[in-house]
Amino acid sequence: MTAPQSLKPIEPVSQATQVYRFSFDPESKQVSALYQGITLADSTNVMLLQETRIARVCYFPREDVRMDLFERSDFVSYCPFRGNASHYSLRVGEIAADNILWSYEDPSKDAAAIKGYVAFYPDQVDIRYPGEKSAQPAGQSLSAYENPLLNWVLQEAPAIASSRELTAAFARQMRSAQIPLWRLSVSIRILHPQVAAFTQHWHSVTGELVELEHDFEILQSPEYLNSPLLPIFEGAGGIRRRLDIKEPLLDFDLLKELHAEGATDYVAMPMHFSDGQINALTISSNRPGGFTTTDLGHVYEILAVLGRIYEVHALQYKAASLLDIYLGPHAGERVLNGLIRRGDGQDIRAVIWFCDLRGSTSLAQSMSREEFLACLNDFFDCVAGAVLDHGGQILRFIGDAALAIFPIEDESDTTGLQASCQRAIAAAREASARMKSYNAGRVKVSAPELGYGIGLHVGEVTYGNIGTGNRLEFTVIGEAANLAARIESQCKLLGEPVLLSATFAACNPDQVVSLGEHPLQGIDAPVEIFALRDPE
Repeated sequence: MTAPQSLKPIEPVSQATQVYRFSFDPESKQVSALYQGITLADSTNVMLLQETRIARVCYFPREDVRMDLFERSDFVSYCPFRGNASHYSLRVGEIAADNILWSYEDPSKDAAAIKGYVAFYPDQVDIRYPGEKSAQPAGQSLSAYENPLLNWVLQEAPAIASSRELTAAFARQMRSAQIPLWRLSVSIRILHPQVAAFTQHWHSVTGELVELEHDFEILQSPEYLNSPLLPIFEGAGGIRRRLDIKEPLLDFDLLKELHAEGATDYVAMPMHFSDGQINALTISSNRPGGFTTTDLGHVYEILAVLGRIYEVHALQYKAASLLDIYLGPHAGERVLNGLIRRGDGQDIRAVIWFCDLRGSTSLAQSMSREEFLACLNDFFDCVAGAVLDHGGQILRFIGDAALAIFPIEDESDTTGLQASCQRAIAAAREASARMKSYNAGRVKVSAPELGYGIGLHVGEVTYGNIGTGNRLEFTVIGEAANLAARIESQCKLLGEPVLLSATFAACNPDQVVSLGEHPLQGIDAPVEIFALRDPE
């Protein structure tokens, strides 16, 4: 059986076949660098960096540069085959220009000749030969070439539906381009109250992708604190470690693991989003000699575009997850599907759940705001958490109260109604059990028990957007929702934590007991109210 193309062994690429190149050559003429008439550098020992696809750049020896006019900034850029570039800002009296000079102070072995030289951004500093207005390096960069990743990132990658598929496709494309990829990881930081970041790992042995979500606790873990990702996220530029050399630098635990497993090269590159967020792309090889300049040039050249595509997926994830968190998965999905205008919605039949914390005013007066907020969140963990665990949808938190529904999936089938009611009953019983356990803990520390009430009803409601034209809420409105709240208000009066309407009770007659008819505020006639029987 023939192995998939992505898993075929990759033959070493000879230096002669490399097409992404750079060279560092002497410039025969004297060259100066000026900013607003101030001479920043003047030298007869300038070197020209010539790189594939990139205009040639003048590098000045440090001794011929007025370094006393500059101060080092925190900004660092990264080239996978030259290393990290430190940046300097000009400060002369009232003149200030940020990050107009860069220097590879500890370049990689392949770019060792660049050490001790600095360069200026040509769009900010005027580079001149004597007697000439400008001396921006003439001519083209080293000959153009075909980057086998370029067409893919421009034509195919934008159409890929998810970041998972994008990462897997990128890995396959690199292998197809004869880049000796062994492992690839993409780490994206995200905006989520429970998840700090996600990482996608691809391994050439299986050709499969594994995605992991990391909670905020990982930010304090040794795994993260001793990871090459931490300096990347903090703006330190990129990291490259050759692992097949004598006495390799294994300054991160991950590198020790990779070295033990046979890795020969490891590169971590920053991947920037448009809002300044720094993410990470890491690649490792197990081919003798690791990655070539051409291999890294291919990846580096498309990284900015690839980052924008990942950013689109990250924004989609953020929008979906935040709508899920703030509206609930059911309502959030409807909003994403286009129900975004005031009045958009539909009539549905559902079990309506309304719960409320008792005595919240006195609690708020007896506690600090921080303590009361913690207490309120504990209450919602008990009652609203039970709703979510049994398939309900939390629609609103109204101070110390919550409104939820258990939608009836098939309104024409009585089994759909029964299923929704059973889920609501199971949630109510679990909420009561959680509150009993929580109150037992409060009693142990001499804190008062928390009282609460839950009202359940079945009825027709309108499920959709209400509010102003530019400030909406997706919720349910209607008489049925009001009745659930009125029933809940009787919990304290009747001494029961859970009360049910007659309509709800009719779906589960064996699990309820009538408490008789009672007047409800805003309701003309008395209403029969039921309680749950104790489970046998």
